[in-house]
Amino acid sequence: MLLPLLFTISLLFSSSAHASVLDFCVADPSLPNGPAGYPCKNPAKVTVDDFVYHALGIPGNTSNFIKAAFTPAFAPQFPGVNGLGISIGRFDIAVDGVLPLHTHPGASEILFVVEGTICAGFISSSANTVYFKTLYKGDAMVFPQGLLHFLFNSGQTLATAIASFTSPNPGAQVMDFALFANNLPSAIVEKTTFLDDAEVKKLKAVFGGTG
Repeated sequence: MLLPLLFTISLLFSSSAHASVLDFCVADPSLPNGPAGYPCKNPAKVTVDDFVYHALGIPGNTSNFIKAAFTPAFAPQFPGVNGLGISIGRFDIAVDGVLPLHTHPGASEILFVVEGTICAGFISSSANTVYFKTLYKGDAMVFPQGLLHFLFNSGQTLATAIASFTSPNPGAQVMDFALFANNLPSAIVEKTTFLDDAEVKKLKAVFGGTG
């Protein structure tokens, strides 16, 4: 008797859940973002342009000290992906350019090389095992959610790649910026990284940090 009752209750809950499913929830970036994403834009104001994004065809500006650029198509830039569990972006990496060790706490990533040669890899959290590979045009690599990973141009021409993510807002934290681009006192950085004072001061100067 108990099992049929539980089955009936589960069907009722399932039916009520499906009754509230929306076709989409286009982001309204004028409202605060939350754990479930942005609030939905008024459907009466949704247009086809909310589901189309053009900037991925435009090369990013690599004239910076890492010689690399990332063009995101996340919910703030591409409102139509809000609530769908997906997003996309473009990497442009000049010769000798690098995307330093970083993590996306909210998503796994798949990288697809469009042009050039990229060395890419990630580090496991369980055993600190490093998985890296030189990727060529047409190759793809996956980076599991939350794991530190990196990319750098290992060829002699500009490299371009497209990345897809399992979240409309995957988040990103770059290790070098987290350590050297803020006001964390140098003494603490030195204590927690085992770097000497001169190296920490040098890196803070490069990344714009103080302290």
